[in-house]
Amino acid sequence: MTFTFGIYPGGAAGGDEGVVEPVRPDDPALIRQVLDDLHGDAPGFLVRAYLPFRPPPGTGERPAPAEPENLLGNGRRLELVLGYRDPAGDLDGWLAFVREAVRAHGDRTGLLQICEEPNADLPCLDGRTPGVRRALVHGVVAAADQARALGLDLAVGFNAVPAIGPDVSFWQDLAAIAAAEAPGFHDALDYVGFDFFPDVFRPIPPAELTRAVEAVLTDFRTRVLPAAGIGADTPIRIAENGWSTGGGRSEQRQAEVVEAVLTTVLGLSERLAITGYSHFCLRDADTAASSLYYGFGLLRDDYTPKPAFAVYRRACRHQLV
Repeated sequence: MTFTFGIYPGGAAGGDEGVVEPVRPDDPALIRQVLDDLHGDAPGFLVRAYLPFRPPPGTGERPAPAEPENLLGNGRRLELVLGYRDPAGDLDGWLAFVREAVRAHGDRTGLLQICEEPNADLPCLDGRTPGVRRALVHGVVAAADQARALGLDLAVGFNAVPAIGPDVSFWQDLAAIAAAEAPGFHDALDYVGFDFFPDVFRPIPPAELTRAVEAVLTDFRTRVLPAAGIGADTPIRIAENGWSTGGGRSEQRQAEVVEAVLTTVLGLSERLAITGYSHFCLRDADTAASSLYYGFGLLRDDYTPKPAFAVYRRACRHQLV
């Protein structure tokens, strides 16, 4: 099983009140240099990028990073996220958007993610959009059909956040929609992405971090995914993970958390069929800010590295023990 790495390289990020803008603009040339240094000659590195469908006016949502194809080179491909943010629920328009995205970007895309955190009811996330579950199921099928018709080597999936508590109705709904409307869903699904940020929004004692990461990943594989009829042969990919500095959260602790999570994920990769990891994100939006949402970068906002950059560099070059 090949394990691949990736990263979201932009400065903009989603916050609890909307889009968080970087204090310094993205520098594509410098980002390319950093990405070359990050993964070296290791193959299959992915550049995570977000392309929203009809974001609500006034939200500030837009493609991020801008023109991600300019960040490719040295064997990199896109990990392209199609966000469903249309409050009108135009399913036909959405599916046309999905097919066009495959036609326009499929030749340079390794992973195509349908919807962004559709089980999270929060601003800037698709879980708040009416009809997102049908959009997800039908979008996966439409993307896979289009990729197959064009002969593209493209993996199609979706992502989700951890299921808190016993409720798995979101996942049961996916299975019901697939059975009633899109019976090709499970065959079309190449992977499921998992977004989680341990010790960020809910603090975890350092001694318990590894155990907590293992527990949430095992629960996702053994309890949550089966509720949607998704079997053990469908790979999981860590689509977003990170730890924010600032506001008393030290850069050294970020490096420790990133290393602990990566080591745990890699150790579980064979047992849980985890085939990749993408870090969120490359650079802080504002290193001086105290808010959680501004400091997830492996680099400070001026592109100087934090200690966690060296940790992830070792992992991407398959040197993390």
